[in-house]
Amino acid sequence: MSLFSKLEDFFGGGSKESSEPKIFDEKLAAAALMCEVAAQDGTFDEAERVKILSLLQVRFSFEEKEAEELFNTAKKMQEDSNQLLYFTRKIKDHYDMEGRHRLMEFLWEVVFADGKEDDFESNLMRRLAGLLYVEDKDNGRIRKKIKARLGL
Repeated sequence: MSLFSKLEDFFGGGSKESSEPKIFDEKLAAAALMCEVAAQDGTFDEAERVKILSLLQVRFSFEEKEAEELFNTAKKMQEDSNQLLYFTRKIKDHYDMEGRHRLMEFLWEVVFADGKEDDFESNLMRRLAGLLYVEDKDNGRIRKKIKARLGL
């Protein structure tokens, strides 16, 4: 299965459009948002890196090498960009609400990768939810769901 096909499967058919050249952009934007969340508390630690790679491998069904490649590209994009709007627009314009909720779950998993929720991370998650048009109540429900799943 190609990298593009695996990336499309990530959101389980939540695509609003099927423009093949854009598929990678949206998935790369999702991975870049994961990196942004990980870096938000001022430290991009190993636990967060491992969590993102795990999400890419388990949830995207990537081979280790593919996950590393996507992670490295996404991290570079995140470091080089200071505009969340670019990443969130790619997600918002491409995925339906179910796909955006799924992304919020992954982002909350990255927040809790180090076992705690930093105020800066919480603030970023509220901003991301707004930019993705995910309602506060849904964001809160997703946060509680992930926190319970992780036993925190």
